[in-house]
Amino acid sequence: MLAYQVYKNAPLNDGTEGFRFRRAIKVNNTELFVFAGTYRKRKPKNVRYGIKLFQTCMHHFHFGRRSLYLEHGRNRKTVRKLRHFAG
Repeated sequence: MLAYQVYKNAPLNDGTEGFRFRRAIKVNNTELFVFAGTYRKRKPKNVRYGIKLFQTCMHHFHFGRRSLYLEHGRNRKTVRKLRHFAG
């Protein structure tokens, strides 16, 4: 039984501050747990607060200038998935 963890970060391609991330636990080359999303830091005048759950692709968490977007498990089977950048 071969088990390992995959950690991957990549910059955002739209020129803003932040990164895309993916965390996965694999056993025998099968993913048991995948945690993928985007972290974004905004300009001082663009401040947001709130939580939006069960949107089409992601859950949205806004903490003032910082936002965290977590990918749904069901989105990993569509064309819009984030996980393709991390193997």
